[in-house]
Amino acid sequence: MSVDLSTTLSWTTATGDAATMLGELQPNILKAHVRDHLSALFLAFGDAAEARAFLVSVTGKMKSAKAHLDEVSAFKAESGGGTPYVGVGLTAAGYRALGVENFPQDEAFLRGMTAPQTRQRLNDPPRSTFDPGYRSEIHAVVLVGDATDKAMAARRNEILGLLPDSATVLAEEIGLGRVNARGEGIEHFGYVDGRSQPLFLTEDVDAEKNNTDGINVWNPASPLEQVLVPDPAAPDPGVHFGSYFVFRKLEQNVRRFKQAEEDLADTLGLTGEDRERAGAMIIGRFEDGTPLTTQREDGAESPVSNNFTYDSDRAALKCPFQAHIRKTNPRGSGGAEEPADERRHLMARRGVTYGERPDDPNADVPPAARPSGGVGLLFMAFNSVLGNQFEFTQAIWADNPGFPIVDGVTPGLDPVIGQGERGSSDYTVDWGGSAQRTAGPVPQSVTLRGGEYFFMPSLAFLRAL
Repeated sequence: MSVDLSTTLSWTTATGDAATMLGELQPNILKAHVRDHLSALFLAFGDAAEARAFLVSVTGKMKSAKAHLDEVSAFKAESGGGTPYVGVGLTAAGYRALGVENFPQDEAFLRGMTAPQTRQRLNDPPRSTFDPGYRSEIHAVVLVGDATDKAMAARRNEILGLLPDSATVLAEEIGLGRVNARGEGIEHFGYVDGRSQPLFLTEDVDAEKNNTDGINVWNPASPLEQVLVPDPAAPDPGVHFGSYFVFRKLEQNVRRFKQAEEDLADTLGLTGEDRERAGAMIIGRFEDGTPLTTQREDGAESPVSNNFTYDSDRAALKCPFQAHIRKTNPRGSGGAEEPADERRHLMARRGVTYGERPDDPNADVPPAARPSGGVGLLFMAFNSVLGNQFEFTQAIWADNPGFPIVDGVTPGLDPVIGQGERGSSDYTVDWGGSAQRTAGPVPQSVTLRGGEYFFMPSLAFLRAL
């Protein structure tokens, strides 16, 4: 029986083609792999034969999605530990450098992230402003991740030991996951990050239903076809699958963002603990992850709530239309598409923070004590159609001042990741009230420092090179 991509997959009961698919799929696609410590190596190949031999050797250091899921199950049962994650992605130029002709044909993938057409569509800065390693043609990325730095570094060094002299390491990024006092992942602005994800495994959907705040309002279950595509260069594309992978290095000016929070609180006349609501109106959640649309102050119980929509906040009197999480996942309130079609734009995000800093992101210190650069997010996401997922989210939602579509309202750009000319926006003074004030634009505090589009092929393809 062929792999059914129209629904979620139960990995514990998978048989036949579905089981074969899991055995040849890279991990971290269907379910996030632990990557608290991560190395991302960006490579250029000089000799096709040597590059092929290198990738075959690296495949021996990799595990399958099935092996990863087995490790997770054993860990939960306290009967085993995990092994490092190794992921491999190729650019369109990388396939050509290897001499592979029948490679993936997604339109955005073929032109690449640094193409003028892509830059125009996404409002990205010029390639000349990228970090040096991203100004050259990239052929591949090798990701190495683990829960400990020691295990990650050991596997990274093994990979580098396999690299031929004809290959060049153009850049390396080191990711270091951050958590708050409750152990939940946060980004450098101090907010819980990565909570709302499409879920592709039936077991994960069941866990969300039974172990969190439920799925009766917002069900994150998503079909496999939203993240998997047949691997055209693999021995059998009917059972060998991969996924398009977006990588973007996003530098965060924490000092500027925290000052913007203070300025917005002043403009709205917020006092005391209610000043925290200014940041929540920019993000859409409080720092601890509490959704602003569900309550006026932080303190929602852990795990962070995801079972909500904006149906009870259609006028945005609680959470502004332009809030980051409302712009990038409108949960059926975008006004341009039916909710089911709107969900098709969501992608599996797998980002991790980078950069060291002396201060606690959640500490109550003045903006001047925050870093103005050198820290940020290594944004990573898996897609089945780049133009309809990542590029759509960035261009049609985040960068579009007219989204969500609301009569008589121009929400403005996404205040966090929006790129383009920023204008003023309206905010409700009192949570759920009707009085509004117009505030100046939140200054851009996130800057793209480099990135590219990749395809994460099947293990069967890599093994057969």
